Amino acid sequence: MTSARIEEVNALDLNVTQRAWPFAKAEAKRIADHWQERIAAKPRLFNGRVLMLGRHAIERGHEGNLFRGEYFETDFAAFLAWRDFNYPDPDVANAFAMAALIGADGGYLVGEMAPHTANAGKVYFAAGTPDPEDIFAGKVDLTASALRELGEETGVQPHEVAFGTSWTLVYAPPRIAFLKIMRLAEPAETAKARIEAFLAKDAEAELCAIHVVRRPRDVDRQRTPAFLASFFDFAFAQRSVG
Repeated sequence: MTSARIEEVNALDLNVTQRAWPFAKAEAKRIADHWQERIAAKPRLFNGRVLMLGRHAIERGHEGNLFRGEYFETDFAAFLAWRDFNYPDPDVANAFAMAALIGADGGYLVGEMAPHTANAGKVYFAAGTPDPEDIFAGKVDLTASALRELGEETGVQPHEVAFGTSWTLVYAPPRIAFLKIMRLAEPAETAKARIEAFLAKDAEAELCAIHVVRRPRDVDRQRTPAFLASFFDFAFAQRSVG
């Protein structure tokens, strides 16, 4: 995996193509066996359809950066095997939106993944690999994806957050994270309590706790993926410069 590159992207142009994934076809038996092992350990895993990113490029212009890409559809079992087999196909990426939730006092809110999930114990912003629900008129809408994941994982609704059109791109193939900064009108600790009350009502919630990150030392580098830790380093450095 390469180190993360972080930059602002003004707009996205994300198409969907109909194509087979050579990895999924060539490794079908191994993928099926791996899936049976995973669901034996975590029975709540669901083999739904997800979108993977193929060809992509950043076009740089005087008015900002445009990210173009082409997604294709596969199933979660193939995606999970690709990840767990250490990303054997270098021509694809897990490119997803994250709702970078921040309180009115500047504290970021991240969620701890519940024990029954594929990423148990990891700390993330609300996020998820895009799926066919995020396709509108042949385009992948990552803003819609981020808002959907935010609502499902935290209960926070679109009307409760303010956000702009730009993205903070954390480019670290095979992961490409598009972070949308989403600002709440309430302080981080107030939002944390409200979200955790929402989580307590759902035995199958994807998150089991919310953590507030206000400064670099608040980043749990054992459980926070490297690409997200890179974002926090970048964000706090920008604050100190500002």
